[in-house]
Amino acid sequence: MERDLERLEALAEPTRRRLYAYVAGRVDAVGRDEAAEGLGLPRHAVKFHLDRLVESGLLVAEYRRLSGRTGPGAGRPAKLYRRAPGEVSLSVPPRRYAVVAEVLAEAVERAAAGGEELPVAVRRAARSAGGRLSGDGPHGVLEALTALGYEPRAGTARVELANCPYQALAARHTDLVCGLNEALVEGLLPALEPAGATAELDPAPGRCCVVVTLPA
Repeated sequence: MERDLERLEALAEPTRRRLYAYVAGRVDAVGRDEAAEGLGLPRHAVKFHLDRLVESGLLVAEYRRLSGRTGPGAGRPAKLYRRAPGEVSLSVPPRRYAVVAEVLAEAVERAAAGGEELPVAVRRAARSAGGRLSGDGPHGVLEALTALGYEPRAGTARVELANCPYQALAARHTDLVCGLNEALVEGLLPALEPAGATAELDPAPGRCCVVVTLPA
């Protein structure tokens, strides 16, 4: 969230936002002179804002001789800009719909390839995703659940999850998404500390349907 906020803050400035849209809309990388001319802006302002967009990770820079010539006398390579790969999204509270999309895509492939019933394939794919999301090496249960947007509220031995990262889907496809949620958290827990934590369904208004029980 911190990184995404920094990127969105970079786009809050109107000139910077215009420059980003201009570069993103071009097929090839854009130079400072072209951007300045295309938007009717001073070159020094264009340079500042383009480099700020690179620093924020929204654009990437490359160097190339625009004349196509090489060797002595060809001139210095120009600094060009293009849109960075990937995407930026931010929601409050956190949502993680890309995780659900990946789980469901893997489940469909499993069901098609192995003849599994789709609900079984969904749970297996969700457990696998949870294992991947646990990361390398032991991390705390609360830390991992927070990173995934669950907003854990820890009691003595029971952790309730104040936020469902897949709320819009859960409202329309409750049984499917709640089962997916449970399996994903189940897959997440074995690699985390403290060892022996478990997940189970315990739906209640105002929170995620899954609760985590910590070992005594």
